[in-house]
Amino acid sequence: MREEFMQFHCIAKRILSVSGLAVAALLSTSALAGAAEKITIMVGGYEKQIYLPAKLTESLGYFKEEGLDVELLNEAAGVDAENQLLAGAVHGVVGFYDHCVDLQAKGKFVQSVVQFSQAPGEVELVSSKYPDVTSFKDLKGKSLGVTGLGSSTNFLTLFMASKGGLGPGEVVTVPVGAGGTFIAAMQQDHIQAGMTTEPTISRMLKTGEARVLVDLRTVEKTREALGGTYPAASLYMETAWVQSHKEEVQKLANAFVKTLKYINTHSAAEIAEQMPKDFYVGDKEGYIKALEAGKGMFTPDGVMPEDGPKTVLAVLSEFSKNVKGKKIDLAKTYTTEFVINAK
Repeated sequence: MREEFMQFHCIAKRILSVSGLAVAALLSTSALAGAAEKITIMVGGYEKQIYLPAKLTESLGYFKEEGLDVELLNEAAGVDAENQLLAGAVHGVVGFYDHCVDLQAKGKFVQSVVQFSQAPGEVELVSSKYPDVTSFKDLKGKSLGVTGLGSSTNFLTLFMASKGGLGPGEVVTVPVGAGGTFIAAMQQDHIQAGMTTEPTISRMLKTGEARVLVDLRTVEKTREALGGTYPAASLYMETAWVQSHKEEVQKLANAFVKTLKYINTHSAAEIAEQMPKDFYVGDKEGYIKALEAGKGMFTPDGVMPEDGPKTVLAVLSEFSKNVKGKKIDLAKTYTTEFVINAK
């Protein structure tokens, strides 16, 4: 009788063990099925204040709140980020909206799904070695720094040169990136002027090595220089991917709209506390001061400014052989569907 009991006990243990493994396997499979697919977003220099919403959203935990697994990748030049998107290496880009217009002229359809800013946040700095340069027309024959050839800084530089009366070839644009590489290029006189963003602007003004020639950091100054609101930093994605992944895009929009509201309801000091310390480049006070002066460039809700796309098209049509004379359907370069739903 005892032997029969022991035999039954062993069989029961084996059944329970197998059942436990089956349940564990079932739970594991269920967890995998519910795990979010990783979304990769390339940022055209996430330490730049113009692209601050990308890293801030991550820091505030808003991606995770939406159930998203988002990986932010850093790329110094927006044009290189654009190339990664077209190659299928990333799902989205945090970069300038003007790429959406430029690419449509080349037969490729991408669209801004969240519009971060309504002004470029850029400045054309001129080296203090050239005190006689007081306007763009004085830059004839000079080398001008841009983040990359085909980048938004290149677009804006060529437009400002054209507006200043300079013809093709009368200035040379040189790809020098931002931050330390931009500063070194100006210090070594490889460039005599250049377009860059914060915190590089403040670093050069603080040392007195450069001064502002054209300021595009506020909506008012942008209208004065470019003739209208210029939507710049955005999350843009391939239109086909947006249409086939509406649930994921909506969650991204939800997260970014929360961040834009945070920016518009918190001080520059509070925002700076959420950012990686190395973004300060050793000058936290300067970083906060620059952010306080420039955070008005960000939209409060991610909605495209009504007059913005027309301004961008006018700027690109002024000098770009790709865009000039082409029929561009601006309605296909952005969507407000997701940010409106997020509100």
